[in-house]
Amino acid sequence: MKPTKVTNQIRALRFANGEMTQAELAERVGVTRQTIIAIEQGRYSPSLEMAFQIARVFKAALDDVFQYPGDEE
Repeated sequence: MKPTKVTNQIRALRFANGEMTQAELAERVGVTRQTIIAIEQGRYSPSLEMAFQIARVFKAALDDVFQYPGDEE
C-alpha cells in the first residue's frame, strides 16, 4: 500500500492546544494512540468521519487540519 498524499497539521494543532498528547487526542476521538501516530506521520488516512472528529476536537475546519495536494498539471 502506498503512503497517502494527504498531509495534516495534527502535530502543530496538538501543540497549539495546550500540548495535547497523542493519547489525549486518541481518547477524545475514540481510537488508539497508534492510529493517531499513523495519521500524523501520513502512513494512514482517517475515514471522513474520523477526520471530522479530529477537526472538531481542535475546533478547526477540516481543511485547516488535512490537506490534499491538487493536481499540479
